[in-house]
Amino acid sequence: MSCADHQRLFAEHRSRLLGIAYRMLGSLADAEDTVQDTWTRWERAELDRVGNIDAYLTRAVANTALNRLRAARVERERYEGPWLPEPVVTEPGPEERAEMDDAVSLAMLVVLETLSPLERAAFVLHDVFGYSHDDVAGIVDRSPAAVRQLVHRAREHVRSRRPRFAGSGAERRRATEAFLTACRSGAVEPLLALLAPDVALWTDGGGKVPAARRPIHGPAAVARFLLGVVDRAPAQLEVTLVDLNGAPGFVATAAGRAVVAGQVETAGGLVSEVRLVANPDKLRLLDTGTRALR
Repeated sequence: MSCADHQRLFAEHRSRLLGIAYRMLGSLADAEDTVQDTWTRWERAELDRVGNIDAYLTRAVANTALNRLRAARVERERYEGPWLPEPVVTEPGPEERAEMDDAVSLAMLVVLETLSPLERAAFVLHDVFGYSHDDVAGIVDRSPAAVRQLVHRAREHVRSRRPRFAGSGAERRRATEAFLTACRSGAVEPLLALLAPDVALWTDGGGKVPAARRPIHGPAAVARFLLGVVDRAPAQLEVTLVDLNGAPGFVATAAGRAVVAGQVETAGGLVSEVRLVANPDKLRLLDTGTRALR
């Protein structure tokens, strides 16, 4: 077969491969590099000997992502302050939104970060993309019984750590709009009225820009920190409501460049969690527009 056949077949699978890599790595830049590495391997493959193209490409991308994830785990142990996933501006269609909200949400990616690399791979492939235990076993070179254990442990871990009482998309959009309005007011009372008693805030500056090095808990402390950020913000800052990872969020830009991306979680109509990503390395791709993730 020709080079054009390689390109056509790969293009048919590329979106799914990117989705697998992103969920395993939490970084779109790393996921795209992983897909590119998979393409490099694919373009050298003899198509007549491949057999199952889906299995071949999935195995290639998953194992490349696993190697990257193992290396990244060492680096993230030395990461300065909280590590948050790289946010992606998305525009899912109505049929995709319900699935995407949970599968690629920042909150879920934070939970997946606490799994072992093999648990994460097994969970993503089985529970998110629907591969059978036998299929996953062939992809990660483990027995089906071992994969069942990996998936079970991962599922229990995710169930115990995922946000509870998460609000609907409409509720989160209203809460995000009210949250931004309260922050812009510069007054503490409107902000305190929106924050849950157990609210927590994480900021990821990666040691590149000022950020809190530890999670901040409680309405008073969270409000003080946020109003301090607003007070130091450049005058030309523009804040835009967007969908981040399939759910309402916001991006703040200055001089045409993203400087922070954020998202809130809600519980009982109040803001229960705030995540702010300010590490410029994680914001570069936000300037290139929306991305399609499967």
